[in-house]
Amino acid sequence: MASVAANGEAEKAGRSPSAGPFSAFERMVAWRYLRSRRKEAFISVIAGFSFVGIMLGVATLIIVMAVMNGFRTELISRILGINGHMIVQPIDGPFTDYAELTQKFSAVPGVRMALPLVEGQTLASGRGGAGSGALVRGVRPEDLEKLTEVAGNIKFGDMVGFASGQGVLVGSRLAAQLGLNAGDQITLISPEGDVTPMGVNPRVKSYPVSGIFEIGMSEYDATIIYMPLEESQLYFNADGLVQSIELFIDNPDNVDGLRPLVEAAAGRQIFITDWRQRNQTFFSALQVERNVMFMILTLIVLVAALNIISGLIMLVKDKGSDIAILRTMGAGAGAIMRIFFMTGAAIGIVGTFAGVVLGVVVCLNIESIRQFFSWVSGTVLFDPELYFLSQLPAEMSFGETLSVVLMALVLSFIATILPAWRASRLDPVQALRYE
Repeated sequence: MASVAANGEAEKAGRSPSAGPFSAFERMVAWRYLRSRRKEAFISVIAGFSFVGIMLGVATLIIVMAVMNGFRTELISRILGINGHMIVQPIDGPFTDYAELTQKFSAVPGVRMALPLVEGQTLASGRGGAGSGALVRGVRPEDLEKLTEVAGNIKFGDMVGFASGQGVLVGSRLAAQLGLNAGDQITLISPEGDVTPMGVNPRVKSYPVSGIFEIGMSEYDATIIYMPLEESQLYFNADGLVQSIELFIDNPDNVDGLRPLVEAAAGRQIFITDWRQRNQTFFSALQVERNVMFMILTLIVLVAALNIISGLIMLVKDKGSDIAILRTMGAGAGAIMRIFFMTGAAIGIVGTFAGVVLGVVVCLNIESIRQFFSWVSGTVLFDPELYFLSQLPAEMSFGETLSVVLMALVLSFIATILPAWRASRLDPVQALRYE
């Protein structure tokens, strides 16, 4: 037998079979138990399924966590790319001195830009009578040029008409829905119109489409229209005032530290909200979904670890005579336990690191893989209308990947303890009965 020959070689070399924990002898025996033999084919199949299960479980965890991290990062960057990190609103009256306040806020250390804003809901219609609800945002042309998420993503047309105060910029999905191209006329209908003896008449006005932008977030591309500030003030009956001033800061996570400075710079009563408050429900839902997915997918690794237990128990039963011979030749209970522990742990270690490699490869090529399967299936696997983003993002985190690796290794090691302990408890007589 292989184990007897190994022990004979160990004795010829003048050393005990159990010479030191995790010795070369113990590692050699554990390795031989991992090798497939004809009469141990069923055990090898179980070990193979355990390896594949751990590999797929680890890879799936890494891929899902990376995609969800990518979702969060992309959504935050898109949301914060066109929306202010801090929104300043008046309490004691509208901002009529917004030009002066904008300069004061811009001078606050850490504030990158202050953007006076007029907002309002309208009904937009294009060619053929198609209509859709839209959010009109009135901004100064010089401020819009600093919003690279918009100014840097104009797909058709340009900002010349917008800068002259005559044209508007329309999101790509809204333009497609209304059948509009650059240079066409878009009609906006606002319920906040002129007051007449017959009541309030909706305000209807047409504007040329100066350009069509595409941010990459379908919710914005399908609803937002940018209008020059002065024109939006006239359209919404807000001549000479703005509803709010949005502040873009260098470090979005430092909004709490800038609050006192912004309040002091205002010199009047103001109400401040930040991006975390305005999107709290959305990002909380993402975090809960992420945590739940991690716990659910951990079950894949747990099931694979349980396969290690069943495979090792069958291996212990099959190697009963080997255990008896090793014990009679001087191998202690600790040596037997370590041999079977290494046998099971090797499956977990190799499966874990194979899963890491597979997960990293998939994450680095996630968009190409998505496009391939979309082409094969003939369907859209990642519809921007449903998922807000036009591409499938993936962002790996070293800390999360390390936690997945440690979790898989710990589960694998725990799974090997029981069968290894059972093997170490067998005395030579009891071990021979397994045969």
